[in-house]
Amino acid sequence: MAKLRTAFVCRQCGGVQGRWMGKCPDCGAWDALEEQRIERSAEKDPQRGLIEGWRAADPAATAAPDEPASLAPASAVPIASVASDAEPRPRLHTGIAELDRVLGGGIVPGSVVLIGGDPGIGKSTLMLQAAGAMGAAAAQARRVLYVSSEESAEQVRLRAARLGVDRATNLFVLADTNLARIVEQTRKLLPHILVIDSVQMIYKADFDASPGSIAQLRRCCAELVYLAKLSGIAIVLVGHVTKNGQLAGPRLLEHLVDAVLYFEGDRYHAHRVLRGVKNRFGTTLEIGIFEMTGAGLREMPGGLGIGVLDGPACGAKVGAVVCPVMTGTRCVLVEIQALTATGFLGAAKRKSSGLDANRLAMLIAVLEQHAGLRLADRDIFVSSVGGLKVAEPAADLALLLALAGAHHKRALAPGTAVIGEVGLGGEVRPVMQPELRANEAARLGFRRLIVPESRGKLAVKGAEITPVRTISQAIEHLG
Repeated sequence: MAKLRTAFVCRQCGGVQGRWMGKCPDCGAWDALEEQRIERSAEKDPQRGLIEGWRAADPAATAAPDEPASLAPASAVPIASVASDAEPRPRLHTGIAELDRVLGGGIVPGSVVLIGGDPGIGKSTLMLQAAGAMGAAAAQARRVLYVSSEESAEQVRLRAARLGVDRATNLFVLADTNLARIVEQTRKLLPHILVIDSVQMIYKADFDASPGSIAQLRRCCAELVYLAKLSGIAIVLVGHVTKNGQLAGPRLLEHLVDAVLYFEGDRYHAHRVLRGVKNRFGTTLEIGIFEMTGAGLREMPGGLGIGVLDGPACGAKVGAVVCPVMTGTRCVLVEIQALTATGFLGAAKRKSSGLDANRLAMLIAVLEQHAGLRLADRDIFVSSVGGLKVAEPAADLALLLALAGAHHKRALAPGTAVIGEVGLGGEVRPVMQPELRANEAARLGFRRLIVPESRGKLAVKGAEITPVRTISQAIEHLG
């Protein structure tokens, strides 16, 4: 009988310890170590023997998509002698431009992508739409195997009919939770892309642990990653976010996969944002913007104004300022709102949604010191409309003017956008890519731009440029 070894795994960082301790020595989390029994034979390469068995049982199965030519044991060689293909393998386009943008141009063959988000945010809808688009493409049809571990095949069919992808000829559906049966169906079908929704329900029958536990997640994900690297099949895993905000339970899955995407947004609002937090084959600065409709997710065009109701036509609003925010190569217009209310001195509230709380505290101090505003006994609430998180300093001036306008009950003129970083001395500093921000704001109908004063003159066709040097000059433009 195989010997079992007891280890303790941290649910926060995934660190493995030989004995239980109250505090994890790796990440410092208290009471985070969970007991796990590890079989000695689990350290063997399971998928290598499995794929070699595929070749022995079915010679036709060797033509897996983009499969490596040799499965010989790896050996260390000089990096200069490593053979490189003249033309890299093309990425697999998902048929959804916003998803391809976040992935860096498409899914890399043989990679593993983990997509997470809150329950009900639209992860299954996004992946089923992408699977249907890839399976229905006439020019470059890709075989897609959609494995549903939470729904039956009939339920997936009803969802596909609602999304309009039930006629995709190269989309195959499997309702199963056993990893061995999923791998066997993958061997028979040899898809280009394997989608597993969700990874929490997948289990390995010969492993003594319940589905969704740390042991099962680690084992199943490791075997799927090994399968992707050896066969060249791209695998997409869907994972839930726990109450602590962690993806698929422990964060160890994020270290195993090639790309991690978060699907964000409020389920009570229509907008959804797909954000990359890890990508070995592209940047993590890009975001994808969607709108949830009755027929599924609808892509939003580049340069959309998130939460900007009717653009400049909505009139002047007290405590609301529009700012062009850069997210990767895309410029998005975000409406920043602020509200001040009567509070108690020494116990005033400072609440922010979608904005950095540290930047908010800094701007409040700058307003009190350099603009003469008394905010110590005022409750302050700020928010970025539409659920988009704004972290760049270029939104400092817009947030400051929203706070000042809410305090003085004054608003900027309709059709005004604000760009600028605020320093501790009350000065307005230049930002990156001002031309792109200004052109995008003018394209969406904003005819006045408040920008930092710089040496180079900023000129935008159809828009009036108002340079400011200090926050006092910017506050004067409040009506």
